[in-house]
Amino acid sequence: MNRHVFHDRTSAGELLGVEVAKAMVGSPVVLGLPRGGVPVAAGVAEAIDAPLDVIVVRKLGVPRQPELAMGAIGENGVVIVNRDVVRVSDTSDQEFAAVEARERAELDRRIGYVRSVRPHESLVDRPAVIVDDGIATGATIRAAIQVARAYGASDVTVATPVAPQGVVEMLSSEADRVVCLAQPDPFGSVGRWYRNFEATTDAEVLQFMSAAAVRTTDGDAT
Repeated sequence: MNRHVFHDRTSAGELLGVEVAKAMVGSPVVLGLPRGGVPVAAGVAEAIDAPLDVIVVRKLGVPRQPELAMGAIGENGVVIVNRDVVRVSDTSDQEFAAVEARERAELDRRIGYVRSVRPHESLVDRPAVIVDDGIATGATIRAAIQVARAYGASDVTVATPVAPQGVVEMLSSEADRVVCLAQPDPFGSVGRWYRNFEATTDAEVLQFMSAAAVRTTDGDAT
């Protein structure tokens, strides 16, 4: 597929949920990557009638080229290092540590505000579905996969509306499966494949989480 444009994250999540439903077994937990992955994950969670949680990770960008990932960090102390990028970019240990410390502070902040409305959903012996609004390099998702496995997930699915073919192939060797609606070439950026790609706010993340919690509670009551 050479071109696939999604209207916005919510509609992309609805489309993605249809495909994820075909691959799911057991009692999965859907994990959105804050912030942009959460609206997409909300649609997936509703489609497969699963609880919605988040998995908080942060990309570590090269100091002189922040959009280029030299690694990523996640909950539970997970650190992914792309040593080839570190070497080619001539990033020192001190520079790497400074970036990690800055991103760790943001990661801790995001964990704090999400957990204020949504306790951590146990992943022990349950399938995990990790959702983002798009994947460019895969560094952040790789960290999320490791975090999910560290929390005891029995099976890990990566689900995204759009990603490069090479990244999908790479992630397929680390996750149990990858569900991706579009693999355009050339890829460019994630935002290119959305008509509306406005930044998702912290407040919107909390709204999606609260709405999902109500849906799950109502479902348990029926």
